[in-house]
Amino acid sequence: MTTDSDLFQDALGELGDVRPLAQERKVALKKGDASSKVNQRARRAAATEEPASELNPLAGEFVQPVDPWDPLEFKRDGVQNGVYRNLRLGKYQVDARLDLHRHTVEMARRAVFEFVRDCLEADVRCALITHGKGEGRKHPALLKSCVNAWLPQLPEVLAFHSAQKQHGGLGATYVLLRKSERKRQDNLERHQRRR
Repeated sequence: MTTDSDLFQDALGELGDVRPLAQERKVALKKGDASSKVNQRARRAAATEEPASELNPLAGEFVQPVDPWDPLEFKRDGVQNGVYRNLRLGKYQVDARLDLHRHTVEMARRAVFEFVRDCLEADVRCALITHGKGEGRKHPALLKSCVNAWLPQLPEVLAFHSAQKQHGGLGATYVLLRKSERKRQDNLERHQRRR
């Protein structure tokens, strides 16, 4: 009896030189499409056995536990209070999303690192990471606690805050990222022309 797998292998053999497609490492920015593509890429990266990057600075040892009902909040020096308030109130457009549900801690660590790096390459300024509250678990709020510990370790992260109810509430976090070098250069040129 011939299976679908056998038919597929026969078809590949007839084609000759078959290679997997190269994958881009950028966040897709098409409206309505961005979050699903980022999630798929992050899950693929997290599910692979190879390390996402040997340069991943996120510490994976001890993480200070956070209560499932505690809001997450962080702001680097130099971030204006008005900018942080707008982030906290969910006033910025979320251009990329990462869902960490069903991730192990190590998968989540890799996924968060890759996600922030991809967002920076794609000039995403505001992203949303959904980690869940972790209520009623053996280790409550484990991924939430990890996200709270990891994000300040990344210099690209300027600020973060627990999301508004419509974006996941205490089970999700808005992340404000610094501008990429390309965006920074564009702004510099735009402001110099005005003078």
